[in-house]
Amino acid sequence: MQHFSPDTRKSPFKGKTGLMRIWNAFRYSFAGLRAAIEHEDAFRQECVLAAVLVPLALFMPISGTSKALLVGSVLLLLIVELVNSAIEATVDRVSLEHHLLAKRAKDIGSAAVLLALVNLVMVWGLVIFG
Repeated sequence: MQHFSPDTRKSPFKGKTGLMRIWNAFRYSFAGLRAAIEHEDAFRQECVLAAVLVPLALFMPISGTSKALLVGSVLLLLIVELVNSAIEATVDRVSLEHHLLAKRAKDIGSAAVLLALVNLVMVWGLVIFG
């Protein structure tokens, strides 16, 4: 019986450690946000929504926990949209041809965004209207 061990080779892209790794991670994250703003209409629209809802949540006369729920639901939407955009870009990078699995991946990503939007509406509705 043959035993297989996981591949333990390091990625050539994982060379930095310590503070340099943290700095590079910040730069890559910022580049990702910039790319999403430049290339993703839905993300831009959701950023406008966030620019309205986050200050509104912070200035509402409600508990800190309620404010955290409101802001968290907005941030969750942005996070899910970023992941969806990454999935779409990856699928498009692999192939632009129509394929059932590509469609499934994009549809599932879109469904995740829809659920994040439903979550946002429900959280805001429950916090505001009880």
